Amino acid sequence: MTGLLNAAELLAHAEAATGLHDYGDPTLPERFALVVQHLNEVGMDADGRRRAAEVCHWLLASRLEFFEDRRRFPVADEVIERPMFVTGEPRSGTTLMHALMSVDPAARALRFWEVMYPSPPPGTAAGDDARRARADADWREINAKLPKWLHSHPYNDMLGDGLPEDERTWAFDFRVLTPTAWWRVPMQTVVGGLPTDAAAQYAIHKAMLQQFQFRRPKKQWVLKGFHGFRLKELFNAYPDATLMWLHRDPVQVAASRTMMMADILEGIVGPVDLRAAAKMHLQLTRESIANTMSNPLVDDPRILHVRYTAFIADQVGTVRRYYEFRGSTLSGEAEAAMRAYLADNPGDRHGKFRYSTSLLTDIGEDIGALHDEFRPFRERFGVQIENRN
Repeated sequence: MTGLLNAAELLAHAEAATGLHDYGDPTLPERFALVVQHLNEVGMDADGRRRAAEVCHWLLASRLEFFEDRRRFPVADEVIERPMFVTGEPRSGTTLMHALMSVDPAARALRFWEVMYPSPPPGTAAGDDARRARADADWREINAKLPKWLHSHPYNDMLGDGLPEDERTWAFDFRVLTPTAWWRVPMQTVVGGLPTDAAAQYAIHKAMLQQFQFRRPKKQWVLKGFHGFRLKELFNAYPDATLMWLHRDPVQVAASRTMMMADILEGIVGPVDLRAAAKMHLQLTRESIANTMSNPLVDDPRILHVRYTAFIADQVGTVRRYYEFRGSTLSGEAEAAMRAYLADNPGDRHGKFRYSTSLLTDIGEDIGALHDEFRPFRERFGVQIENRN
């Protein structure tokens, strides 16, 4: 195949375009070379490789500029105090919980326009920041390309002001290839196989928070990500953090996440093999539940465990419970904003998201046997079987 991507050339191009050379991590070029190798092996045509090269350049240049900012400004002096995190299995209500906390006037959440275009620090920009409009345009493109994603994730209608997961801060670290960075590239999402280093990843995450807090009014950080496998590193990076962990019936989690990811990938690579997807997402769910049951930090006193069904029954009450857990008070102004958000943003505003546990029976799984398999988890966290197909 001609026209293969070349890692060294892409790195040199980014450095020439920015006039910068320090990526903030001497292991970055080696890791980037593995990503380029993957891109060359997925069978993209010339247009796909061109798109991949554009994304690589965007992320590399962004990284170079980001670390230059830390030399130009005292960003590293910013103190991130008592951040609030939400975690849980995919499809367990974590995004809604995060969205509610984000409308508290005293809170600050990551925004897509920031993590997509982090340099320079927003607090140093005067007037209207053009990055907001640029990210809005990106998200209109994403929503047009992946229209079904709005059914399962209606929050995408927030465009550039949307709420990224914490993992999105690692896009230019080339340890995860997220759809919100690689949506223009015709390839499957990479869910494993790249070198990970949780401590280094949280260092990047913290640097992002410092970048976006610099020269802006101090507010309470409210954040959301899939932190269950990285609890040690999370609390090492943020010793005074608290974490709300939402728990849902794993059978529903596996089926719902299968269809959600199929809807996303259909817009990127075309029709998806649902049987293969169901097998993969059931295995990922099993691995995550096994970690939850075995990780000693799951019982850390900084973690509040909450049932998904309890959250759905009383969303604002659950937020209040989390605030009280960490010794804070939910203000009347914050509660009013949260109730207004719920009234103005019904979950099916872009269409009903539909999935079925038949995705699991179609691959030979017995639903009753799966419920028995996950019984210890459900009993430990008080999670009921959800009676829906």
